Amino acid sequence: MMKLYNYWRSGTSHRTRIALQLKGLSYEYLPVHLVKDEHHGDTFKAVNPQQLVPALDTGHGVLIQSPAIIEWLEEQYPEPPLLPRDPLQRAQVRALAAIVGCDIHPVNNKRILDYLRQTFGANTDAINAWCGTWIGAGFDAYEALLAADTRRGRFSHGDAPTIADVFLIPQIESARRFKVDLTRWPLIAEVEKACMELDAFQKAAPRQQPDAE
Repeated sequence: MMKLYNYWRSGTSHRTRIALQLKGLSYEYLPVHLVKDEHHGDTFKAVNPQQLVPALDTGHGVLIQSPAIIEWLEEQYPEPPLLPRDPLQRAQVRALAAIVGCDIHPVNNKRILDYLRQTFGANTDAINAWCGTWIGAGFDAYEALLAADTRRGRFSHGDAPTIADVFLIPQIESARRFKVDLTRWPLIAEVEKACMELDAFQKAAPRQQPDAE
């Protein structure tokens, strides 16, 4: 059985859990407490030298970086598919995922926010404003792309979840944590509703994890 090193509230861990659930794959849940800095200990450093979650032990080696893990899952377990067959549509889905994975999440993750607090004295209001700025910019673009896709269906692309949704839902969870007003993006809200009707998204949710606090 695969082993997933992750943290309940980590967005990158959350998206990896969604992908595993959508693929119907069993895994052992190994919590790494980020607030207690367990990821900086020697034990986890031996698993992932970058000292970030998630890390997936496949039984044949350890994979790091959630985009790489999710792409590996798609290649190794192609059913149900999380990418369209058409190359252009695959690129469009990957672009939606990248808005979250490349442009929103990296500047809002824990180590960046810790640096803002420790180096610049940012308080909670400043942190929320910082996160809201980048979430807002990314979600504005995501919403516009959804509006432009006349064949979209119930999800970010078509009528079945894709990698785009796998990335989007954890970012919505994070947006709520940082007090972002989500009413600005009604199409994103529709996608979230469709996703959260599925068991895979429900089971992967942060509050459903054994280490949730």
